Amino acid sequence: MPDAALRLKHLAEQMLGAPLPVRMRAWDGSEAGPPDGPVLVVRNRRALRRLMWKPGELGLARAWVAGDLDVEGDLYAALDRLAGFIWERAEDAKGLRESLRDPRFRAAARSLIGLAAPFLPPPPPQEEMRGRSRLHLHTKGSDKQAISHHYDVGNDFYELVLGPSMVYSCAYWEAGEEGASTLEDAQRDKLEIVSRKLALKPGMRLLDVGCGWGSMAIHAAREHGVTVVGVTLSHEQAAYARKRIAEEGLTDRVEIRVQDYRDVRDGPYDAISSIGMAEHVGAERYLEYARDLHALLAPGGRLLNHQIARRPQTDESAYEVDDFIDAYVFPGGELAPLGSTVAILERAGFEVRDVEAIREHYALTLRRWVANLEARWKEGQRLTSPGRARIWRLYMAASALSFERNRIGVNQVLAVKTPEAGTSGMPLRARAWQ
Repeated sequence: MPDAALRLKHLAEQMLGAPLPVRMRAWDGSEAGPPDGPVLVVRNRRALRRLMWKPGELGLARAWVAGDLDVEGDLYAALDRLAGFIWERAEDAKGLRESLRDPRFRAAARSLIGLAAPFLPPPPPQEEMRGRSRLHLHTKGSDKQAISHHYDVGNDFYELVLGPSMVYSCAYWEAGEEGASTLEDAQRDKLEIVSRKLALKPGMRLLDVGCGWGSMAIHAAREHGVTVVGVTLSHEQAAYARKRIAEEGLTDRVEIRVQDYRDVRDGPYDAISSIGMAEHVGAERYLEYARDLHALLAPGGRLLNHQIARRPQTDESAYEVDDFIDAYVFPGGELAPLGSTVAILERAGFEVRDVEAIREHYALTLRRWVANLEARWKEGQRLTSPGRARIWRLYMAASALSFERNRIGVNQVLAVKTPEAGTSGMPLRARAWQ
């Protein structure tokens, strides 16, 4: 009689110390757990071997990417229910060490090993980034490799996920209501609010750091008459952006370079936009990043730094990069608390004039991206790979929940290179953004 699901349920509950919050279906067709809600599908014994060889998030990630684990039903509901049951417990190293001293835990682990047999380590999915430790050094070479891993996966795939706007950062929704505007409208509004905060006017020079597929550069040149230099480390992004710029007839006003921001030497610029790029800089390099951008600005010039932030920790030295994100999504990426970012910008010489938190906006944006991918799921797999499509679906859905639950946020920080005379050029009522 098939009973793998019931055995897995009991073992998981015994090892993690809580009732299973979702229904489980095993490879033998058996089911166990709550009758309502989403179903966690364990497709084969290999999923167990992945978890036993890499306990915690990395083992779960490998099983998901390889298709050994799946979810039927509402993915958001499944992730929400499983967050406390699996991830928070599995990542508590101290708790795991203490559990290993418990004879009942060890007995459950031995039973799980027997159920997973043969107990050989499965190879990681091909989508996993190898040699990630050196990427956190954030040298020019390692940053280029990390950016290529994330962005050079096919422009057609990104078109499917992001839609016509081709903006891969938080949109700006009308009154915070999901149904108030389309994704394209909300992304246009985000580009426009960035342009207004930077006070872009004809004749100005804008540097767009991490320019993506050129959307900010095109908007600034077309709608505000500025001259733009956009820099990216992705050859695929650059080729796509140049094609769009040519189609818009803006080649005389927009230049796209495959270039590290640290190698830009043709300042001064009147304004700098950095949208969703600073997460790639790394904590050890962030002051260098801030000083480089400060040096590239003309006196009175403005920086708009649009960046995801994490919640601060009591012991900041204990911060560790998320295993799944590091291995499969943004290798080498790091999140910093908002306060740390503001402090470093000030150390670099900037006067921080405005901070706008738009956390809820990113949750809405991510849910739209997930919907785009799910609506054309088979095509999305064909355009990249089944494993990578699964990565993007999981990471975007999980990120949406993290923004909604205030585990992470996103902020637009407006800073000025205020000259010694103290004339910032900012309006007295800045939030009008005239």
